[in-house]
Amino acid sequence: MVPQSLFYETFPDALKAVVQALGGAKPVGSKLWPEKTPDAAARQLNDCLNEARPEKLSPEQVLWLLAAGRQVGCHAAMNYLAREAGYSDPLPIEPEDQRAALQRQFIEAQKAMQALAGRMERAGMLGA
Repeated sequence: MVPQSLFYETFPDALKAVVQALGGAKPVGSKLWPEKTPDAAARQLNDCLNEARPEKLSPEQVLWLLAAGRQVGCHAAMNYLAREAGYSDPLPIEPEDQRAALQRQFIEAQKAMQALAGRMERAGMLGA
């Protein structure tokens, strides 16, 4: 894992840390712009992360970087966003935790639907 600073001056600086954790501008740029050559994609990414340049990442590209950074344990950009917006640092959800939470929500939703169907039946709205 690439060493991370505790704080970053700007969001592009935090995104640069994510890019480095993902292997650098060429491989990341190639994922963001697969239609470009690796060198051209790296230049495009570097331009997007340079505040003096007009090029910017789309919200979807930023989201992809946040998620990819999470996969390699680099939370620099996500922490930057949370801190700047006045939130505490977020905690990543492990895939197994997420699966368990979704299963619980599904079971709760099924129980709620059964209860609603029972109420509707008692009210004469079902199966007449």
